[in-house]
Amino acid sequence: METVGTSSGKATGIAWRSLATVAGAVATSVAVAVAAVIAVVFAATLVVIGFMATALLGLAAFAFRGRSSARAAAPSGDPGLIEARHMGGHSWVAYGWNERR
Repeated sequence: METVGTSSGKATGIAWRSLATVAGAVATSVAVAVAAVIAVVFAATLVVIGFMATALLGLAAFAFRGRSSARAAAPSGDPGLIEARHMGGHSWVAYGWNERR
């Protein structure tokens, strides 16, 4: 039998259980906050990678466009091109510049 002045084991067990519950709730809150911060950093990283990929694709498109226009500008019998011949020294003679197209 218990006497009135002694404490029971149930009372201390309930106190420890309450303390453990509060500590678990605090740890869970901290874990959720850390996970939210990591998620934001990861999302920002993906956005930066997306911008870099877009810039890379844009530069590649300009490079391919320049490459195709360089092929088109090569002398291949284009009527818009004129012929110039080096005559020696600083002299050049150009043909076809005054003809109508």
